[in-house]
Amino acid sequence: QVQLVESGGGLVQPGGSLRLSCAASGSIFRLIVMGWYRQAPGKRRELVAAITSGGSTNYVDSVKGRFTISRDNAKNTVYLQMNSLKAEDTAVYYCNGKFAGNEYWGQGTQVTVSS
Repeated sequence: QVQLVESGGGLVQPGGSLRLSCAASGSIFRLIVMGWYRQAPGKRRELVAAITSGGSTNYVDSVKGRFTISRDNAKNTVYLQMNSLKAEDTAVYYCNGKFAGNEYWGQGTQVTVSS
């Protein structure tokens, strides 16, 4: 069983930055494909960024060049650095892990971009 706990959300002005963190329990973290999803009001949940156990990454087009996903296997933690934030980035952000046919979710953290 893997538990995921997000932190780092909040209110930020357009153009600002935030860093989200997701701490995972369990000894298999280094094997897990980790991702960040987001869901805005009235919209479907979408994959924002993902990182494999080997460090390969992919991003949704709307955040390329602004967001960076990274992981620290020694700390069982995955990060999402978000720069140049826009109002349309406002959403609840969820940490996700996939391994051996299982999927794990965090509780979500709110990110609000507003002046």
